[in-house]
Amino acid sequence: SAILSSYFLNEKLNIHGKLGCVLSILGSTVMVIHAPEEEEVTSLDEMERKLQDPAFVTFAVLLTVVALVLIVVVAPKRGQTNILIYVLICSLIGAFSVSSVKGLGIAIKQMLERKPVYGHPLVYILVGILVLSVSTQINYLNKALDMFNTSLVTPIYYVCFTTTVVTCSIILFKEWSSMELGDIIGTLSGFCSIIIGIFLLHAFKNTNITWSQLMATVAKEPSLP
Repeated sequence: SAILSSYFLNEKLNIHGKLGCVLSILGSTVMVIHAPEEEEVTSLDEMERKLQDPAFVTFAVLLTVVALVLIVVVAPKRGQTNILIYVLICSLIGAFSVSSVKGLGIAIKQMLERKPVYGHPLVYILVGILVLSVSTQINYLNKALDMFNTSLVTPIYYVCFTTTVVTCSIILFKEWSSMELGDIIGTLSGFCSIIIGIFLLHAFKNTNITWSQLMATVAKEPSLP
């Protein structure tokens, strides 16, 4: 998307942005490679128990509070000047949409197996959360795209959303408990690569440096004896 926006929307992505995109993709790939398999949840009752776990409830409350602070306090003041505000709102709310889709997928599977799921209150709660979270994401993502270049919004949103969803999945399904030391180090290394990618994308977004300028600068450097 960042590459296509530079061709079709005439938006510029400097060398730091391109390196940031590459680091973000590599970091998320490393995280996926080292991430453990999700614990299989086969019924709504099991999903309900997972959602009521104190660790996940604490995580969900924290996400909600941070998102509300960003929406009510920070976004009206800095949303139009800081690209991270709208993107962070979309990413934090995205954790709820993914969890809701997971639960609704289980409900649909049970429905196809002709199991009575219509009377389960969790189905309607998940539908409400999904509608609210998706509509909020669309709203603030459109605001971000209206204010900032697509070539910057898309990769930063991809990185923040992926990080939030992976963290939510780890907490919801207790994945850290089954991870070996090598996988933990790999996951943290991928996460650090993602953070560096975001930094390059955001911190140097107004720096106009091209590959040709960089090569010209290197060519002018005196060679070592």
